[in-house]
Amino acid sequence: MVLPIPNRFALVTGRAEGETPLTAFDAALLDAGVANVNLVKVSSILPPGAQPLERLALPPGALVPIAYGRLVSAEPGTRIAAAVAVGRDEPGRFGMIMEHTAYASASEVEATIRRMVEESFAVRGGRPREILVRSVEHVVARCGCVFAGCVLWYGA
Repeated sequence: MVLPIPNRFALVTGRAEGETPLTAFDAALLDAGVANVNLVKVSSILPPGAQPLERLALPPGALVPIAYGRLVSAEPGTRIAAAVAVGRDEPGRFGMIMEHTAYASASEVEATIRRMVEESFAVRGGRPREILVRSVEHVVARCGCVFAGCVLWYGA
């Protein structure tokens, strides 16, 4: 049985503090709007023809395909950042999803992730016609987390 191919996507980011690394991650998922579902981590291919979602509304408990990166730190004062990018090719061709986290600023992870998308296309003999990016940064107070992901979903 082949699973259906998602035809929509949404770039989401979140940041939060927690008492532990796991609760900080959970709170960052809540901030990103993907906390009450079951995330199924996927790799880096955006399905052909997938279109961005204007508003993400996921049913609680759903199995949600997502490419994501997260970074947790328990060092107060540390700046952490996460970014997700989608490179899109011509209509009808697949695109690329990249995610990146670092002890850096949002602008630094954005610059890196744009280069990553360009490279992922170059090794396939092409170049993206557009790159969409979302990023987030956070300065850790106690135990902080940043999260960036590309949700793959279904819709009309």
